[in-house]
Amino acid sequence: MTDIKKRAYQFIILFGIISLLGDIIYEGARSVNAQYLKELGANALWVGVVAGLGEFIGYAIRLVSGYLSDKTKAYWLFTFIGYGLLISVPLLALTGLWQVAALLMVAERLGKALRSPAKDTILSQVTTQVGRGLGFGLHEAMDQIGAIAGPLIFTAIFAYIVDYNLGYTIMWIPFVLLIAVLTLARVLVPHPDTFETKATGQSGPEKLTSTFWLYTAFSAFAIIGFASFPIIAYHLKSHTIVSDMSIPLLYAIAMGVDAVFAIVIGKLYDTKGMKVLFIIPVASAIVPVLSFAFNWIAVTMGIILWGLVMAIHETIMRAAIADLTSLKKRGTGYGIFNTAYGVCMFFGASIMGWLYEIDVQYIMIFAFISELIALILYIYIMRSIQVKSK
Repeated sequence: MTDIKKRAYQFIILFGIISLLGDIIYEGARSVNAQYLKELGANALWVGVVAGLGEFIGYAIRLVSGYLSDKTKAYWLFTFIGYGLLISVPLLALTGLWQVAALLMVAERLGKALRSPAKDTILSQVTTQVGRGLGFGLHEAMDQIGAIAGPLIFTAIFAYIVDYNLGYTIMWIPFVLLIAVLTLARVLVPHPDTFETKATGQSGPEKLTSTFWLYTAFSAFAIIGFASFPIIAYHLKSHTIVSDMSIPLLYAIAMGVDAVFAIVIGKLYDTKGMKVLFIIPVASAIVPVLSFAFNWIAVTMGIILWGLVMAIHETIMRAAIADLTSLKKRGTGYGIFNTAYGVCMFFGASIMGWLYEIDVQYIMIFAFISELIALILYIYIMRSIQVKSK
């Protein structure tokens, strides 16, 4: 193994640790934020407004932050500011007003929006040396460990005493560690773009290609037709298919599947390329058929498949953006993709929630049509790639 490849692996692991710590902080907080707002006196309307506004900002701002990170080339600055705003989580322990708590919760989502395109750009540059699929897969596997650990920390605390302030205060520990590891990563690799230029010898064109826009459209329809977990959980609760305690357990299983398969899927992408994208619309169309069934065996199979699709979303969907954009437009590309992802997730979940109230079968039809369109767009993407490779 060459020295530059070793350095790439070391950096990817460092970035994985950063994401792991970040997920402990914000996924842990997100598992109790709604209850905390209620505890402070906010009604259901304001809880919904805060959650909706936070998610909107968390995705919409990425379009701007991605463009600005490309324009200024200040990828590390956006990454530091974004992760720095995670300080809003431990600060929640210091407020007794739900209005202040709401602002802090929205600030945490703003941080996610500011750092995501820049962070993905940095990671895409370094993973050139080891294979983007494997690099993103390794990063996602470590990320999911944090996503599972965060809520479990609050669960462990609440098992002994229901103390929100204590839970938020403990988040100072991963926050300080995160900033320390992020600083170390910045010192070790101040110019991550050199990993990619050494591998490819060029930075690429300045325009986003037609294939990129085809891929964005493909992703949009694939995401719109992908059933969100809250709708599945609502189904399980409404028909008492599993116990209340089993629903978060199923979610944990899905996250575990995500973590395990992220590396496998990433490695497969490195050997097969964009052909692997075929799995997304096919698997996504099957998910609602199993997940909205009325027996626990089918539902469990559906949840496992749901976790597999999430692994694909978080690895090769992100890795593909790097392969379809140049160094000069990478942040913009990630900003557009992340914004489209969030908007489509919102509309897809809203439409499925509305359809569920009419007839659960309509969800399956809606998902099938959405994924069929995605499959057609996938065919056009592959044709576009073949034409350009000739």
